[in-house]
Amino acid sequence: MPPRTTSFLPITAEEAAARGWDQVDFVYVCGDAYVDHSSFGAAIICRLLEAKGFRVGIIAQPDWRDAASMAVFGEPRLGFLVSAGNMDSMVNHYTVAKRRRRRDAYSPGGQMGRRPDYAAVVYANLIRRTFKHTPIILGGIEASLRRLAHYDYWSDAVKRSILLDSGADLVSYGMGERSIVDIAEALEAGLSVRDLTYIPGTVCRVRSLEHIYDYQLLPSWDEVRADKLAFARSFAVQYDNSDPFTGKRLVEPYSDTLFVVQNPPAEPLSQEELDMVYRLPFARTWHPSYDAVGGVPALSEVRFSLTSSRGCFGECAFCALTFHQGRIVVGRSADALVEEARAITEDPTFKGYIHDVGGPTANFRQPACAKQLKAGACTNRRCLAPEPCPNLEVDHGDYVALLRRLRALPGVKKVFVRSGIRFDYALLDDDPTFLRELVEHHVSGQLRVAPEHVSDTVLACMGKPPHQVYMRFVEAFQAECARAGKEQYVVPYLMSSHPGCTLADAVELAEFCRDMGYNPEQVQDFYPTPGSMATAMYYTGVDPRTMQPVYVPKDPHEKAMQRALIQYRNPKNRKLVREALRRVGRQDLIASLAPASQKTAASKPR
Repeated sequence: MPPRTTSFLPITAEEAAARGWDQVDFVYVCGDAYVDHSSFGAAIICRLLEAKGFRVGIIAQPDWRDAASMAVFGEPRLGFLVSAGNMDSMVNHYTVAKRRRRRDAYSPGGQMGRRPDYAAVVYANLIRRTFKHTPIILGGIEASLRRLAHYDYWSDAVKRSILLDSGADLVSYGMGERSIVDIAEALEAGLSVRDLTYIPGTVCRVRSLEHIYDYQLLPSWDEVRADKLAFARSFAVQYDNSDPFTGKRLVEPYSDTLFVVQNPPAEPLSQEELDMVYRLPFARTWHPSYDAVGGVPALSEVRFSLTSSRGCFGECAFCALTFHQGRIVVGRSADALVEEARAITEDPTFKGYIHDVGGPTANFRQPACAKQLKAGACTNRRCLAPEPCPNLEVDHGDYVALLRRLRALPGVKKVFVRSGIRFDYALLDDDPTFLRELVEHHVSGQLRVAPEHVSDTVLACMGKPPHQVYMRFVEAFQAECARAGKEQYVVPYLMSSHPGCTLADAVELAEFCRDMGYNPEQVQDFYPTPGSMATAMYYTGVDPRTMQPVYVPKDPHEKAMQRALIQYRNPKNRKLVREALRRVGRQDLIASLAPASQKTAASKPR
């Protein structure tokens, strides 16, 4: 393991000069504060480029009103790298009700207002005002999920590829380690950024298709902004080509002389490569310039956690991971994770608790089947829902062995699993060891899982298993708790107003909460973020996978009723609940869901 260092990458010209640099190779402009930790994409990309011999300077949260803020290091030798940060800036700024949030966990002291709306576009435009010809490469979640024409919830409109609105030269999409190194080495070799039209995991723009080969033509920009069904068809093609082994090159025409080209996704890193990335010499904390305001709050969520895998074959419709990380799961080696855990125990602020060992889905540690590493993920079937694929390989042995090693480390009191497990996958394992040890060692009173709903119609739209699968898991969990002599509970995450969810479906969910004695304090309204299947449903009113109509609750009053039904115990919701029950002809439920008076105390979930 490389020796750890407290030396941060330079954030000023003076710090670069102190390293003996008269010019940096790349300037990384980021909407987040500078946190040198592997949970922050900017840190990974910058440390990786450093390991490849490139000089990188960081401009974190520049003043977007002042072009001079982009000239901290002068003109970089090879280019600017631009990211809005770990979140889409619009999700960072606004609730699903489009109200401004009060806190930004990725800014010093949680201060809101340190980045603009649509940050990647604003930053790139600001750079271009001063540096007319310097290459600009966009990356990060915001650029990745807006790489082609996309529905933008906040403006309620279809927007062009972010590449065009930003004036950038390339988008590095997905988990960008492979593509950013390819770009850097090509620029170092003297190639013009205009000639980099071939790199997997990138999006470029061209004036002619003369030198673009083996591509599939998407509906044009004019078509997708004028016709919702054309948008749905385009999204379906993009979704089917999101695999690195089977994905085709896609071309989105904007005119006879302007085309946006999405190259196939980059292959996922191997386990050895993933281990190498996480072994880079991160300082594992925020830049000391933030100490005075208490640091960067987002670090507290991950400082004592371990990222054990990437990718997810769960394919929830409301999640954009398929578009960003892909369906092929790659796990870090147990040795590398134990090594990082030992480093965590050496932190003087560590109290003995590893907060999480997981990834997009904690109990996914390997591909769904061996075929995926050679032929890619299937385009005509899903791995888990609505029914598990016959070829799905279910094995928690590696994860169980990892958790055992971690909890045996000196200085570790408890290892939690908090990033969420797929309960349907856990149930498919004939060996009860994982669930048994999860209950005995890795839960603290409550295990949060995400059934999201109870209506099988809604669950089918969500890409989730039928409700009875969740109920079987609850029974299995409770049986293991009884066996271990522990009083622990399954706490479900629930979602309102997802495409496919009618008011009658929301009533069904309210009945479930009543019967289970569950009083959720928080409910997630469906949030139409770029890049998800459900967002395409929300905008178009059809399921792009089938082109069949889908009911979409958009009226704010109906959405308020759906949410109120789930939180029917709150007296403030009584009027909305009564109205909803009358609308669907379920006045028989008023006595149990919206009586004249009711207790507000939360019940323990059963």
